Amino acid sequence: MHGWGEGASPQFRKSGLLMFINSLSKIGLLVSAVGLCVLPTAVQAQTPPPATAWSREAAIASVDISSDGGHIAAVTSPDGARRVLTIWDSANLQTAPYVVGSDPRSEIVGAQFIKADRLFVTTQQLTDFSMGGQAERSFRSRTQILDLRGEPVRVNLRFEGLTEEQQAFVGVGGLVSDLPQDPQSILVRDPLRGDIYKVNLYTGRAERQQRGSDRFGGQQADLNGEIRAQTNFEFDNGAAYIGQWIKDPTTGEFTEHWRSYARDRAPTSIVGFSNDPNIIFVSKIPDGGDHDVIYEYDIKNKTFGEVAFAHPSFDAAGVVRSSSPADFGEIVGFTYQGERNRTFWTDPTLQAANDQVRRALGIRDTTVNWTDIASGEQRRLTMGEGADVSLVAVSDDRTKFIVAKSGPSTPPEYYIVQNGRVALLGRAYPELREAKLGQTSLIQYAARDGLMIPAFLTKPDEATFGAGPYPTIVVPHGGPWSRDSLGWDPTGWTQYFATRGYAVLQPQFRGSEGWGQRLWRAGDREWGGKMQDDLDDGVRYLVDQRIAAADRVAIHGYSYGGYAAMMAAVRPNGLYQCAVAGAGPATIDLFKKGTFNSRFLREFQHPTAEGQDPLRRVTEVSIPVYLYSGDRDTNVIPAESRSFATALERAGKQVQLRILPDMEHTLNTWTPANTEAILTTTETFLKERCGPDGL
Repeated sequence: MHGWGEGASPQFRKSGLLMFINSLSKIGLLVSAVGLCVLPTAVQAQTPPPATAWSREAAIASVDISSDGGHIAAVTSPDGARRVLTIWDSANLQTAPYVVGSDPRSEIVGAQFIKADRLFVTTQQLTDFSMGGQAERSFRSRTQILDLRGEPVRVNLRFEGLTEEQQAFVGVGGLVSDLPQDPQSILVRDPLRGDIYKVNLYTGRAERQQRGSDRFGGQQADLNGEIRAQTNFEFDNGAAYIGQWIKDPTTGEFTEHWRSYARDRAPTSIVGFSNDPNIIFVSKIPDGGDHDVIYEYDIKNKTFGEVAFAHPSFDAAGVVRSSSPADFGEIVGFTYQGERNRTFWTDPTLQAANDQVRRALGIRDTTVNWTDIASGEQRRLTMGEGADVSLVAVSDDRTKFIVAKSGPSTPPEYYIVQNGRVALLGRAYPELREAKLGQTSLIQYAARDGLMIPAFLTKPDEATFGAGPYPTIVVPHGGPWSRDSLGWDPTGWTQYFATRGYAVLQPQFRGSEGWGQRLWRAGDREWGGKMQDDLDDGVRYLVDQRIAAADRVAIHGYSYGGYAAMMAAVRPNGLYQCAVAGAGPATIDLFKKGTFNSRFLREFQHPTAEGQDPLRRVTEVSIPVYLYSGDRDTNVIPAESRSFATALERAGKQVQLRILPDMEHTLNTWTPANTEAILTTTETFLKERCGPDGL
């Protein structure tokens, strides 16, 4: 078992890794800036940065390096308004890069190398276009292949059943595999029918490899591009389950290997393939366990073998494999959901190399006292203080790689490591470089029934705002089957308000996913009940700790968090001076009806959503409420906010409503204007309408 902190070392070939280590051993503290992006120069912050410093498009994102290390690509936005694709020669970083724009109706949102001289690019545009026979006012994505000069690569690909207009709109479909051992081809998926095609990027020829199926989905390919697993959704005497089918390495036939029943709430999933065609890596919760563990699985014998990786406090998530020709397919690490997404390197020399990069970029560790939620066992967790690094991309010979440094108070910074140096490529939010963004930490507090609740606490800069108590905003996350992490918050809902002197609490209330089964299941059928109690208990904890000012507390939530903000307004606890609810369902029925659109959600999540409806209790509201929603939101339609606002007005309550134009539900579709409007209108509401004298 290669568990957390254990001394056993897996047997891996190290020829490729040694080249990686040799380049790193020369790093030392040679950190420099290469000035790839023409970005605004940051100035010493005398006043809090404006909302536009957060709402702008990231100045640099989606950074990748080609397999041969010759080129770097990124989505950049020098002006913060429009995104472009930028491609550099890694050997001549000071020379002008190729810059590729998009048409006026679309935005480039992502790019990655699929061959050394080919890029897979995703664009997004606002549309009323119909793909499934029903028009929706929403955002749609299009994919295409570009060369190193940003010129489109023509491929003879036509998905069955699509008109010429529809084919042009979807482009080349979804990427299934970049086929790292095939120098010319990739695998893509038809977004409607699920057919999988092999596309030659140099001849343009496309050949269908597998037809889609009404019965099967979730196809998974190994690093060689072979489809080796798929799933189906069925019922067994009325009990819903997901069946996992795996291709037999000897016969080539797919057979069912296990079923994950909805009622068990413990899915078993394939997280990776090994070089042994009979062994795969599978994530599942062991009997009596609280967290996902990664096992080896024997396909021929249909048996679970040894534990490949487990963490005592968090869910194991996946495997990291090498794409280098020297040790292709070997496991080089495992990922897990810690305070942020983390990687545990299985090779001690690779771990040592990671430590060298962290030191070069000034990362310091801190320890946190932790009570295991399920067992009550006391532990100490180690994590980066304020920021940490992650390996974003690496050349096949492991002499060049891209590193990201980020954290709650450190907007993402991207670096290239080559020739013994760590060089800055660019900062995502350069106007915030000198801002006093406060400090965020992982904490726990006990709910009224004794359950330990994780939370992220952001306190404003003490030198600027003193030691507290502070006006405080509680920010419950959406989902509710979701979670927050100790990373950069692109919404600005934490650090923007920290620069204004607010403390911000992000409770990981019961029902949150990613903290173990005990916390997750404790939220079942507790909407507006114990899930809400957890938020209130967090406020009381901060008041007791003299962090929050008892008479200056607000709540701001979005999606499920918007529902929680509505419920906070109707509960007679006197804790909050006002509530801000973004895209919140005013009734649980809306959420439940939404789950009926998905067979999976209908069976898996629908039974857990029971509790109280804020719309039915509007007469109990005693604090001002601000509601906002996007006019293109199809997840939680604007009518939910409108109906709650109308009911409040009829009851004589204080309410403001704002419908934001061209805004959908998810953050990745928001425009800078959307984000800026949310920040500025919320800030104004807190100052002018929250409590008797403002928050």
